Amino acid sequence: MRKVLTSVIRDTTPPPGMQHPLSETTIQDIRVCLGLITARERELGEAAGETAPKPYYTDQQPSSTVVPFDLTAGRDKKGKE
Repeated sequence: MRKVLTSVIRDTTPPPGMQHPLSETTIQDIRVCLGLITARERELGEAAGETAPKPYYTDQQPSSTVVPFDLTAGRDKKGKE
């Protein structure tokens, strides 16, 4: 449904300076529909135990660092470092 609505928006968006073929009411209704779709996707994700990843820029520094807890790293076969 989201793909269909966004395709309609893409196909009907006129070049800058031209009047939009859709009425303002229709544009607002499409926005409401997209909002409902997003809310339902969020509900389904929460029910499934999924958390949405936070968006980030590719050149943005990560705010956290993953630290491995492998206790065997750096030791030889006898358990000595």
